[in-house]
Amino acid sequence: MLRVTKLTDYATVVLTVLAAQPGRVLSASELAEQAGLEAPTVAKLLKPLAQAGLVAAFRGTHGGYRLARPAEDISLIAVVEAMEGPLGMTECSLHGGSCGIEQSCGVRANWRRINDVVADALRGVTLAQMLAPPPGNPRKSIPALLTMA
Repeated sequence: MLRVTKLTDYATVVLTVLAAQPGRVLSASELAEQAGLEAPTVAKLLKPLAQAGLVAAFRGTHGGYRLARPAEDISLIAVVEAMEGPLGMTECSLHGGSCGIEQSCGVRANWRRINDVVADALRGVTLAQMLAPPPGNPRKSIPALLTMA
């Protein structure tokens, strides 16, 4: 099963809390409360999000965190990559030479296509869009997405 980690899911929740209050600086404990998460979990999320330039940290008595740029400018691929590293459906999607059957493999190119489709889908959704209810359009199947690539 393909899925993002819980921390990546929680990072998205924390970022949407910040996106819902543009410009406001929230402490880690305020973020935890509003996101419905434990404070240590939120603290663990904020470090890689800050390192990736997704949140800005402010010190002092009124310190805390806010989005480093508008929610419309932060795509889900940025969140996933901040928390998990580069997106790769398979090892060879990211790095050549890491598989013993790479030279004779007939599926590597298709895995790369699938990787690109998933990455493009994540690039196409912003934090601002995550605040809105999902559109009423029926979901496209993976085969339909692959034919679009």
